[in-house]
Amino acid sequence: MIYRDLYRNYPTTRETRVLQYDTMKNWQKFIKRSFDIILSITGLLLFSWLFVIIYIAIKIQNDGPVFFGQERIGKNGKPFTIYKFRTMPEDAEKFGPQLETKDDYRITKLGKILREHHFDELPQLFNVLIGDMSVVGPRPERRYFINQIMKYDSRYQHLYEIRPGLTSEATLHNGYTDTMEKMLKRLDRDLYYLENRTLATDIKIIIETSVAFFSGKKI
Repeated sequence: MIYRDLYRNYPTTRETRVLQYDTMKNWQKFIKRSFDIILSITGLLLFSWLFVIIYIAIKIQNDGPVFFGQERIGKNGKPFTIYKFRTMPEDAEKFGPQLETKDDYRITKLGKILREHHFDELPQLFNVLIGDMSVVGPRPERRYFINQIMKYDSRYQHLYEIRPGLTSEATLHNGYTDTMEKMLKRLDRDLYYLENRTLATDIKIIIETSVAFFSGKKI
């Protein structure tokens, strides 16, 4: 078992038994990927009107690019470009990578609204469609912050076994990961998902996320 809870005590002796990571069956992985394609296409069609409104609103706000692309690390440790609606100025990280916070001063007024309802993440449906991401899975992180996490906990590398996702239990219950403590807590939740994930688990997370999204609940 690679999952551990940060608030439990563990023996310092080395475990000798064989470790098991992703236990999802191959037929379940096939169905999961099929659902990813269906749900991403459905989402893109269902929210196409919202894409247009957000596009126009960002253009009215300023002359910068509407979409924001950033390199993240995905399955097998391979980098990919994640897409979002832009919620910060183009020079938001002119001093280097920074953790985003819930009340980040760099976020524009429109960006704050988009983030509160997670509308800024709608373009990631494209990432799901082309296979960079899944609907359910650990949130993808940047290499810079992965390196910081690995200094504290090398188990992060096991997340490379699966596609990162739009949503997860950690996303629903851990909130913004604006501190290293929260990042390590999120890692624990993600590793637990890795070792215990099933189609039923994914469906439960999708339902909880949908309820939160359509009810306007901030997650």
